[in-house]
Amino acid sequence: MQTDRELMNAGQLYNSNDSELIALRRAAKQKIYQYNQTHPEQQDVRQHLLDELLDCPSADPFIEVPTRMDYGYNVHIGKRFYANYDSIFLDIAPIVIGNNVMLGPRVSLYTAGHPIVPDIRNQDLEYGHPITIGNDVWIGGNAVICPGVTIGNNVVIGAGTIVTKDIPDNSVAVGNPGHVIRQITAADQAFWENEKSQYLKRRGIN
Repeated sequence: MQTDRELMNAGQLYNSNDSELIALRRAAKQKIYQYNQTHPEQQDVRQHLLDELLDCPSADPFIEVPTRMDYGYNVHIGKRFYANYDSIFLDIAPIVIGNNVMLGPRVSLYTAGHPIVPDIRNQDLEYGHPITIGNDVWIGGNAVICPGVTIGNNVVIGAGTIVTKDIPDNSVAVGNPGHVIRQITAADQAFWENEKSQYLKRRGIN
């Protein structure tokens, strides 16, 4: 027989009012509350709390306060991760994030889903589908990433986009629902390399 936690982690229907899950959410909320009350200069305290909350082997995530998480342990983060104010991680299912990922303000990652039939939904039965985000991704403010979505490498998601389907590598996506509007090309690389060169010249940096 499987527990509700095992069912949740397997992406199956589970009861969100299970006592073990309630205890796990309560423990996460306590740590998140502590994190959100820290002083801006208490980066060591914040890092310690993040180490306890989520999985980030590089131990260098930077998450502005406030933030929200359901469990924390289902959030897996790569190197050089940054989340701006009001990030939300509904980590019913795993949220796997690659290296060099930036989230704008109020970005929401939702793995949670609910039955569309009310008499089942009203019995506290729900499910979760994982979210995967590749390397070198920038997600603009107020974007929402929905359950089951995979975002590829080198992707830009425009502000306010509602991402309901997978986004391929090397693309820019916007809108509701989110859709690819163009590819990121060698011309983009050349343009921004030139902009960087101009910046270095203005700053007198060789």
